[in-house]
Amino acid sequence: MRVRRRRFNDVPDPAGNGLLDRRVFLKGGAGALTAGAFMAFASSDAKAAPGEAPAGMKVPGAPLSLYGSPATFEREVTRTLIRSQPGTTGAGASRTPLEALEGIITPSGLHFERHHNGVPTIDPAQHQLLVHGMVARPLIFTVAALSRYPMESRIHFLECSGNSAVMFGTTPPAQTCGQTHGLVSCSEWTGVPLRLLLAEAGVDPRADWILAEGADAAAMSRSVPMAKAMDDALLALYQNGERLRPENGYPVRLFLPGYEGNMSVKWLRRIKVTDTPTMTKDETSKYTDLQADGKSLMFTYPMEVKSVITRPAPGLKMTGPGLYELSGIAWSGRGKIRRVEVSADGGQTWAETALSAPVLAYALTRFRIAWKWNGAPTVLKSRATDDAGRVQPTRDEFIAQNGANAIYHYHAIQAWRVESNGEVKNVYA
Repeated sequence: MRVRRRRFNDVPDPAGNGLLDRRVFLKGGAGALTAGAFMAFASSDAKAAPGEAPAGMKVPGAPLSLYGSPATFEREVTRTLIRSQPGTTGAGASRTPLEALEGIITPSGLHFERHHNGVPTIDPAQHQLLVHGMVARPLIFTVAALSRYPMESRIHFLECSGNSAVMFGTTPPAQTCGQTHGLVSCSEWTGVPLRLLLAEAGVDPRADWILAEGADAAAMSRSVPMAKAMDDALLALYQNGERLRPENGYPVRLFLPGYEGNMSVKWLRRIKVTDTPTMTKDETSKYTDLQADGKSLMFTYPMEVKSVITRPAPGLKMTGPGLYELSGIAWSGRGKIRRVEVSADGGQTWAETALSAPVLAYALTRFRIAWKWNGAPTVLKSRATDDAGRVQPTRDEFIAQNGANAIYHYHAIQAWRVESNGEVKNVYA
């Protein structure tokens, strides 16, 4: 049976301005298009004729290594916008270069950082975790003891609630995609369900909260609802198959899927079971949402539905009119992503994208759609919907509801303007 290879000009344009049907990137729909449409980008002027060996085939390669490193040609792919508070070296953040990555897993070495007083050096042989407060049996766990418990592995995103805070400003920031939105990353986390330890300690039925405290110089601490602690809270020991990196909480961190990143306390040393929230400095003076009327919201834990186009995006440049794969990431602290739509005309029309498997709860989801760019200036947007029915708002809707006083939980639709020369800019549109 002969399969007719379709050129991209034959594919339906459902949303206008060059967005192609999402089935182009679904199983059974991509192959027929790829062979005909994308073949145009392969060079017919090969520099090396068949049989000619490239230079790398004529000399021995590099020796074996103790620990792998990225290729030297990828040395510019690093954490970005590394900033610390004045007078400090470790009280600040670094961001994931979202526009340089693919798939949904963030390499451990590119996972964003957020520290309040630097990264402590902790010997796992000396580290201990205390569980006390309203329990029948106060317990102390060593890292070795934790390693003997049944473990679970889950893929989850982690997002700082201050991610995208610059978008509250009156002027769109002239930054890359990662510099603007890169306080989000996604890893495979492996560890011990917290409920196992709490059950062993014997939690008082009247206790509705726990306090989690880290072993850093800031003594970072947050109150966590007991319902979350007994549900899917994890004491993470591994990240992406290896022990946690120091900047991500080595040797053990609390991980709360879907909740704002600061609550997944790193370098965990103490869990106190309580009947009320502790109201620590880190949940009163910080991590509250100042509203337009001067009141502040507290305990706004789940991160809301959000998406961003990562290719094309600021930090990358388009190379002329033609067919492109438009790609990005979406996530929600309420569950799974159900749908992502993209607009290539500033929001006048929308097309549903293809979601790349796996689509998991509390994880980044990769979306894709084919786009025929005609070379004219335009504005790209993405809009995510989660399985709780929450839809990503426009920036105007978000500011009207929440005001512009806050610096946390920004999740409005992001607009990128593509100029005729291929440059991509951040705009409010």
